[in-house]
Amino acid sequence: MQEACSIPLTTLHADGGASANALLMQFQADLVQCPVLASTSTDVSALGAAYLAGLGVGVWSSTEALGALHRGEQRYTPSMADARRSALLAGWRDALARVLQE
Repeated sequence: MQEACSIPLTTLHADGGASANALLMQFQADLVQCPVLASTSTDVSALGAAYLAGLGVGVWSSTEALGALHRGEQRYTPSMADARRSALLAGWRDALARVLQE
């Protein structure tokens, strides 16, 4: 699935409600053939706003200081057989082609 992107994908970061679905995150890792790091917090957008506010009032001195903070992540690594992945992607492309024709 990475062929549509001109920049190689080495890690996919996921957050929000869907990131709590382990099956979906593993499926993503399998299809894009790279690790998925899923946030263990479904409220990561609110956390980002809090980080920005903290930067604004001096709780943190820089974005580098924020980068050093621990982030809870679950790592999913690709494990699907190539033949299965290819078959699923072929089905996806076929479904897309049919939808786009209408």
